[in-house]
Amino acid sequence: MGALDGKVAVVTGAGRGIGRGIAKLFAEEGAKVIVNDPGVNVDGSGSDAGPAQQVVDEIKKAGGEAAANLESVADYAGGESMITQAVDEFGRIDIVVNVAGILRDRMIFNMSPEEWRDVIDVHLKGQYNTIKPASVLMRQQRYGRIINFSSTSGLLGNTGQFNYGAAKAAVAGLTRVVARDLGRYGVTCNAIAPGAQTRMTQTVPDSARDLRARAGVSGAASNAPPPKVSRFVGFSEPEYVAPMVGYLASDDAWNINGQIFHVSAGNVSIGHHPIARRTVFKPGLWEFEELDDAVHSVLLRGETNVAPPRDDIEIPGRDIDAKALA
Repeated sequence: MGALDGKVAVVTGAGRGIGRGIAKLFAEEGAKVIVNDPGVNVDGSGSDAGPAQQVVDEIKKAGGEAAANLESVADYAGGESMITQAVDEFGRIDIVVNVAGILRDRMIFNMSPEEWRDVIDVHLKGQYNTIKPASVLMRQQRYGRIINFSSTSGLLGNTGQFNYGAAKAAVAGLTRVVARDLGRYGVTCNAIAPGAQTRMTQTVPDSARDLRARAGVSGAASNAPPPKVSRFVGFSEPEYVAPMVGYLASDDAWNINGQIFHVSAGNVSIGHHPIARRTVFKPGLWEFEELDDAVHSVLLRGETNVAPPRDDIEIPGRDIDAKALA
């Protein structure tokens, strides 16, 4: 008996990388899987039915049940078709895993409206496009598991990923709200911020990695792990993300809802919700000078500028009062 026996799952972006590992593990655990992947390039261009069908063939060869879906999550009709296909072929929908993604990295001052829109459409709108139709059925059947994919690019920030980071930060918020909307109906919604070597990480040029390193930004790629995450070497294969996703999809995780988990190699950690950490108070209207002292001495105590200006940039006030945030 597998942990997901009798369950029906839709996994987007399942033709390669992390999604592929999840789809295959789900099938091994007894789930029937809709393997969605239009077979696009990392930037979202092109199409190829091969990746999704290959995963389906591997699952069937191993004795599992699966079917391919080649629709794009960026279209509402595409997301709806995945859920409809799950019901038509396997009788119900129990699990939705939103992995699909593309990259169009660019510094904000160089980013085109198209590069912004296309990434938002896949990573943020794409998750709405699957969750909305699935939520209708999950609410009716009083059962469901939704696992979204966020990223440290959005939770912590990565240079040159304004579009991707914005979408992935929004996914964290989306996850928390969906959890509150559906939790009372027996439906959970959680998110994973993964760290793994995939096609997407391999497209990040060395120049971008160097820039992020110089800026003190941890993570050389869109789904790289948080600082000092792994104590192991060689455990960054995408398959290492799948077990935590499988666990969250299982009945054992019935009471885990609205959480963000960082998963990389053998490490699993819980993300801290962005709530107020330190507070200053004045019974009246703050003056600028008072705020200057309170912000530096209390609110930002021990904090550092994530990307300080270069020494050759003239910064008004820097030579007058260069406060140390410590």
